[in-house]
Amino acid sequence: MTDVLLIQPPIREFYLTRKRTIPYGLASIAAALQQEGFTVDILDALARDKSKPIPYPEGFDHLTPYYGRFDQSRFALFHQFRHFGYSHEHIATLVRERKPLVVAVSSLFTAYAGQALATAEAVKRFYPEALVVMGGHHPTVFPEEMLANPVVDFVLRGEGEVSLPALCRLIKGGNTEDTDLKKIPGIAFSAEDGLFVSDPAWVKDLATLPLPDMEKIDQGYYFRRGQAAITVVASRGCPFPCSYCSVSSSSSHARFRRRPVKEVLREIRSQAGRNDIGFIDFEDENLTLKKDWVLELLAGIRNIFQGNPVELRAMNGLYPPSLDIEIIRAMKATGFRTLNLSVGSFSVDQLSRFRRPDVTRDHDRVLDIAREEGLECVSYIIGAAPGQTADTTLEDLLMLAERRTLAGLSVFYPAPGSLDYERCKTEGVLPERFHLMRSTALPLDHTTTRLEAVTLLRLTRILNFMKSEIDTRGKLPEPRVFPGKERFDAGGDRTKVSRRLLTLFLADGIIRGVDRAGLVYPHETDRGLSQMFLEGIKIRKLSGVRS
Repeated sequence: MTDVLLIQPPIREFYLTRKRTIPYGLASIAAALQQEGFTVDILDALARDKSKPIPYPEGFDHLTPYYGRFDQSRFALFHQFRHFGYSHEHIATLVRERKPLVVAVSSLFTAYAGQALATAEAVKRFYPEALVVMGGHHPTVFPEEMLANPVVDFVLRGEGEVSLPALCRLIKGGNTEDTDLKKIPGIAFSAEDGLFVSDPAWVKDLATLPLPDMEKIDQGYYFRRGQAAITVVASRGCPFPCSYCSVSSSSSHARFRRRPVKEVLREIRSQAGRNDIGFIDFEDENLTLKKDWVLELLAGIRNIFQGNPVELRAMNGLYPPSLDIEIIRAMKATGFRTLNLSVGSFSVDQLSRFRRPDVTRDHDRVLDIAREEGLECVSYIIGAAPGQTADTTLEDLLMLAERRTLAGLSVFYPAPGSLDYERCKTEGVLPERFHLMRSTALPLDHTTTRLEAVTLLRLTRILNFMKSEIDTRGKLPEPRVFPGKERFDAGGDRTKVSRRLLTLFLADGIIRGVDRAGLVYPHETDRGLSQMFLEGIKIRKLSGVRS
């Protein structure tokens, strides 16, 4: 009989990026629980290869015109909504077999909170004896809403490495008196005198935590090209006040904290001793802010993997002003092949709304160094935020068209705990349902319309395909007038299909797709915005990603 079962629940979405769903936080909490003498298991409900197509959830009807038709080209966005992971009933069956005293369900992202609650409901239905605890960012911001569901016994707000062991000590000892429960940091529960909600609990010194117990995770599922792909978090929080971010210094999250280098290296060395590691993703918000710290970290990683090259990535983005030639060269020598650069926007007005500095000069300087060092770059901008116009985002895309980098466009969604979430709430543009708070749902229809937002997404795909054409063929294909009706039989070659569609787009600015039968059709887009993009690239010198 296990004391505590930690669950990563399934999600429902258009796509899943496997290497970014490793339940690192649960592994850290598992280690903290074991240090206190509890037996712990992790049930990773996402660690399975199959997914199930399901209907759009309520409130997604507006997406049908944009995603409703299959497109076999590289300009495709999303099409089929799916359930990723085990069914709720299968999870509950596994819980009943293991008979844990406490079941703690992770609920990180608001858009997927419904699946976390559905998991908790199934657990209570199949195994009523379990005490259900909800934790993660969503319960931290919305403890009352979570406790409104009778299957939730406790909510733990903030970081759970201290609070969950404290709660489990009381439960295992049979002491669940309200007066004692109220002493647990970050706890929320229905007390005899009403709802009790304490402030979020944050770990002050990350060096006091034990190393995450990654052995509790099905690491084989996360293998990449026959080697282990691991996640490392070397810091928590962020010192910058960006308005859209739920972990920034202007949000409700804790302050920025960095782990000692020796502890991060000890963690990586421990994992390397058990697995043949081929890929490490640092999920930090700002990995390179402190130069001597990151240089020491990179040197230590090179020492661990001598003669065994490993690819490194910082998927959350790197702050361009923090990168100089010494750091970039060290990153390349350690295994970085691509630099993910956080830009936000090139517009001074929009940056002011985002509370972000203008990094254009440093961004371009980093691109120049990356060219010299043979590294590729991806530059990330945000579109469709409240108060942001489509013209502003289009200009951002055209700025990236001229630069040696891929364009990464993130459609804004209101992240609970952020300043922009509160702004959307005040201005009455907040989506009515939690599950709409995701980029793929095009959640806002404000100063950038949904039609404009989906057009900008498709234009980003087209731009990046143009860049690949420049890299591989040295030029773009010649424009070709659409004959009025056409079928493509490319034998499943998406690049060939996309190239033929690009010739049509370059002639008339209409974004088209190709269905399963090979029939060419126009996507639902803002034609005026597409024409502006087409005119823009005609007067600019396009750059590839490698050339």
